[in-house]
Amino acid sequence: MKPNNAHQRASTTLNDPRWATLIARDPAADGTFVYAVTTTGVYCRPSCSARTPRPENVEFFPSTATAQSAGFRPCLRCQPDQPPLAERQAARVAELCRLIDDAATPPTLRQLADHAGLSTYHTHRVFKTVTGVTPKAYASARRNHRLKEALGAGQSVTEAIYHAGYNSSGRFYEKSTSLLGMQPRDYQAGGNNTQIHFAIGQCSLGAILVARSAFGICAILLDDDPEVLARDLQARFPTAQLIGGDAGFEQWVAQVVGFVETPRLGLELPLDIRGTAFQQRVWQALRDIAPGTTASYGEIARRIGAPKAVRAVASACAANALAVAIPCHRVVRNDGSLSGYRWGVERKHALLKKEAES
Repeated sequence: MKPNNAHQRASTTLNDPRWATLIARDPAADGTFVYAVTTTGVYCRPSCSARTPRPENVEFFPSTATAQSAGFRPCLRCQPDQPPLAERQAARVAELCRLIDDAATPPTLRQLADHAGLSTYHTHRVFKTVTGVTPKAYASARRNHRLKEALGAGQSVTEAIYHAGYNSSGRFYEKSTSLLGMQPRDYQAGGNNTQIHFAIGQCSLGAILVARSAFGICAILLDDDPEVLARDLQARFPTAQLIGGDAGFEQWVAQVVGFVETPRLGLELPLDIRGTAFQQRVWQALRDIAPGTTASYGEIARRIGAPKAVRAVASACAANALAVAIPCHRVVRNDGSLSGYRWGVERKHALLKKEAES
């Protein structure tokens, strides 16, 4: 209960740590409490952009239900009785992703905007904020995934091109090398005629293999046994020409090892990221996790607009072939404990410890 005296009410509010959060309009606090303004009868999220109220007129509540029980109504601007804006945007973008996934040919931005009930500008901005890529880039990744599935299933190149949604083979061949990392027939043959430079070194986590295609780093693998790493790379590119790294490539390896040992240095090397459209959405969300922090599998699922796809998120983490560069080690269980890690839980713990100390 707030004190009756205005001065006392203001003092109580100013001494409440939630007041500083309200002043900062911190979106991270949304869902932890709401505040009500006695003079308007309205309650808001901490991040609400409405004018800051006078402290003597503020009351804090742990939930929307308690604020409403006290007789306050939700703010029309921040809509605290609705799911957080980020969740609403994620759900809307997930629907657009499904629309793209199910379409024989990629929908235009105008078609996506009309479906979402938004302007083209807002649709483009929200889509990129949630997924990390533009609608066009997502559609291209999805089409590329269909192409790879068709080629892997034994369809002819021509059949695969049209199955993936390309309207003409000419337009596809203009981009085929950048999409597949090689010519389509070479991709069908498991990487035939493709050169992969690689080197195996040592770091504090054990043996480390770094491989590079013509487009960038395509694998960073960890293990105790260098031979296991070499076999893993061979299995990924069964008919590619694997070339031991020269002096120039050794510098790339040194940068990767330096990044493992000192995460704050960052990794300024091009990456050749290969995966399905869903995997790429997950991996982009992983790259958005700040060093020294973690997120749960459920949080990642919500961030990409697929809150029920927790197991699929875990599978995408397990499929990641770019250790550290795509930081799947920053994903933990809901209770914060460390779960399985492709390269061992001990390495996961070591990486998180390094980031916390750097």
